[in-house]
Amino acid sequence: MNPTLRLEPLSKLQEIRGVPFDRAMRFNQIIVTGPPGAGKSTLVRRIGGWPEEGTIDLSLKGWWRARNLALRPREVHLGLPFVGRSKALPLFHEDWLADWRTLKLDLSRILVPPVARHFFSVDWRSRFAFAFLLPPAEALVRRYRGRATMATHPVDRLLGPEQVRRQLEIYSLVALHLHRQGMIVYVRTAVSSPPARILNTPDEHIHG
Repeated sequence: MNPTLRLEPLSKLQEIRGVPFDRAMRFNQIIVTGPPGAGKSTLVRRIGGWPEEGTIDLSLKGWWRARNLALRPREVHLGLPFVGRSKALPLFHEDWLADWRTLKLDLSRILVPPVARHFFSVDWRSRFAFAFLLPPAEALVRRYRGRATMATHPVDRLLGPEQVRRQLEIYSLVALHLHRQGMIVYVRTAVSSPPARILNTPDEHIHG
């Protein structure tokens, strides 16, 4: 995991079908995300969430109104903006796989819902609780190698340890950015591990 991400395990928990979550979180807030192979589908199935995955382009205005976010809990891949690229890329896209060494995340283009300033305004920020699954890089590499032998996910054959570490770094940066923008964000290292909150402060400088 990106070493700049400082975490604190939550002390007040609830269990949803044996999986620990923040006690203050509601079931229908949960959006599970993370790099390919992190365990998103496993987590969503275990808690009885919506079985179909989706992709959310975080650089798209109004992404929080997307139809595939209406049913939750669910898993999503994140379409992310990179410097010099007009279109957002998920981290399994062939363009990212081809240029991952040089692509730099463009945090300035990641959008978040506006703050609800009136009584009748929709508080989009409180509707979603992002659960970032960020396993250790070594565990992800082992998972990719196992899946590659079964040929169920063709992209697994293309991913090596360096790409995996970069995927985890990028998702850590996105988690931190959403947290700093006032979104509800939790991080866990495995499906059954307890969630943690991010402790980084706004003045801690990070690099994309």
